[in-house]
Amino acid sequence: MFAKVALLAVRRRRWVMTAWLLLFIIGLAAGAQLFMRLKDPGGGAGTESARGAAVLRHAAPTGPTAAVLVSGADVDQRSTRVAVQALADRLERVPDVTDVVDTYTSPDPMLRTKDGNSSLIVVSLRKGVDMMHQQMAVDAMRDEARDSVPGATVRVGGDAGQMRDSMVATQHDLLHGELISLPVLLIALFFIFGGLRAALLPLLAAVAASAVTLVPLLAVTYVTDLAPYAVDVVMLFGLGLAVDYSLLMVNRFREARGDGLEVGAAVQRTVSTAGRTVVFSALTIAASLSGLFVFADPTFTSVAVGGIATVLVALAAALSLVPALIATWGHRLGSAARRDASEGRFGRLAQRVQRRPLLAALGVTALLAAAALPFFHVSFSNGDPRTLPAAAESRQVAERLLADFPGAQADPISVVARAPAGDPEVAAYVRQLRGWPGVQDVALERVGAGTSVIEVMPSGATQDVTARRLVTDLRQHRPPFATMVTGQAAGLVDFEHVIASRAPAAALLIALATFALLFLMTGSVLVPIKALVMNTLSLGATFGALVWIFQDGHLSGALHFTPFGSVEAWLPVILVIFAFGLSMDYEVFLLAGMKESYDEAGDTDAAVADGLQRSGRIITSAAFLILVVFLGFAAGQTLGIKEMGLALAVAVAVDATLVRCVLVPATMTLLGRANWWAPAWMQRVHRRFGLSESGSPVTARPGSPSADSRELVGSGTV
Repeated sequence: MFAKVALLAVRRRRWVMTAWLLLFIIGLAAGAQLFMRLKDPGGGAGTESARGAAVLRHAAPTGPTAAVLVSGADVDQRSTRVAVQALADRLERVPDVTDVVDTYTSPDPMLRTKDGNSSLIVVSLRKGVDMMHQQMAVDAMRDEARDSVPGATVRVGGDAGQMRDSMVATQHDLLHGELISLPVLLIALFFIFGGLRAALLPLLAAVAASAVTLVPLLAVTYVTDLAPYAVDVVMLFGLGLAVDYSLLMVNRFREARGDGLEVGAAVQRTVSTAGRTVVFSALTIAASLSGLFVFADPTFTSVAVGGIATVLVALAAALSLVPALIATWGHRLGSAARRDASEGRFGRLAQRVQRRPLLAALGVTALLAAAALPFFHVSFSNGDPRTLPAAAESRQVAERLLADFPGAQADPISVVARAPAGDPEVAAYVRQLRGWPGVQDVALERVGAGTSVIEVMPSGATQDVTARRLVTDLRQHRPPFATMVTGQAAGLVDFEHVIASRAPAAALLIALATFALLFLMTGSVLVPIKALVMNTLSLGATFGALVWIFQDGHLSGALHFTPFGSVEAWLPVILVIFAFGLSMDYEVFLLAGMKESYDEAGDTDAAVADGLQRSGRIITSAAFLILVVFLGFAAGQTLGIKEMGLALAVAVAVDATLVRCVLVPATMTLLGRANWWAPAWMQRVHRRFGLSESGSPVTARPGSPSADSRELVGSGTV
């Protein structure tokens, strides 16, 4: 099959490139629609908080609300009153606005500050308004609000404003990240390959794959909700993966040219070897992403679907577009000769590690374990407006509300009661709640026939320890009537519970799938287990760095963000999946060279040094290039994407240096021939299903130490 793909890429390269150009244009058109269909799916689907929120949404007469903050003008001054009410009248005429309330038409004391210098206008939008019209309404409100009250600053925030600003920030970060990373990638690739065409090839593949990825992402929005941050995450990952695969293919081609093959034959060898490794890597990463489905939560399901689609697009580009470009520019891409372990710096590094393997293994393990320690005091948040850029109006409004408005320090915990508001038992329960520790205030509202909602205002912030403990108390000590506890704090509690309860099953699925794939590649039991353990160590160090930087606030000045004592709740799960996938990508590259060398000579020590020499350059080069991509996104304004970009950059840097170049050679040296051990029945499985570069099961040479092993699937290493 791979030979046919290579032949098609060589003979029909113009058609292949034209097809990708058309797909690129379609992808750009899809991207214009995609951002208008994004919607935060929320976490904890099917949980008590989600069910309670659904009841409230169904009963609510209106949709999302916007908070218009008028600050810096005396609320009781006549000119201020006239200007604010005139603004309220204009806001009522904005399309999709159904209701407007200000401090002059409502007795609610929460609509003005105690000092009388600021007030709020609450604007309700039409129920069921879609994302595009919601964004248009917020933009229209901001146009009306600008310079509308003399001597005052008027900003538009609230739920509607926050979603609009999140959308805009996502688009900005995506564009900004690519504008930063792509030119730096081109320069880095030029120095890696020593030529412009060879440098342009991975970049063209990455840009094409990124654009085409927008098509399946748009399709995902018709099946499930796709959050704005999910687009940045999968695009970031897809861009890095496309560069990774392209780099492998170009290196393999240059190696084939170094062996004296003509361009056509070199492309065929490249696709048959490196192409097979790319497929193996993509399967491993897809297996990792499939772990997100275990959570059965739209927050993760949308990322899983989008991520798998992204991997498939990057794979398609590597197997079709890259070979076509190579066939077109092959005569000018140069060649590269293989070097023995004793001649190359990576081989010599492996040999130095092998002199003291136990010391190297213990040292790196201790360092990674120490780096993981900050994660033990992690604190999570969910949907906090402070993750938006400092210049975002909705963040500025939220911060001012927290600082100056009475009762706005926390959103209420909503207790949806299946009993009418006039029921004496409901009244007794409300009186009881007012005496609970951590409760600042309690309000009772009628929702519908036979249903009421009790708004419990916690004394702390919306998602802090007090609010979450209060959620637990409300659920453990329920009244005589049925209740559902919902709200932001309850949503965070449920989301954390979903993650904690289903994470073991997701981890088991990923581990089993990864073990099976690595076993089919190596015929070994210990090598896949060792890979899983080392990836866990690498992830632990990454989590520790994430908490140390973003929760504890170290390097906040250099990275231009304001810490607020927590990290996004969705981030660790997404980070595990994507970082694990990249780690296994490098593991495949490294084990490929080692297994091939061991099958040839039967000497584990020599195979370790030779394998690192043959794959070390491509691993470190790919890691550096992906590092550039991730750091480009880490320079964005949205805190969640900044966290993701920097955390993935740390994960890649740690994995490509300490783990692949030191820990793997040290542990494989310590294990010796035991690296390749497997029970007899598993050896038979590998003999039947393990694949060689030709794609068919083969048996090692008679008398070879690896007679029970299979030759490697697509070594694809330098």
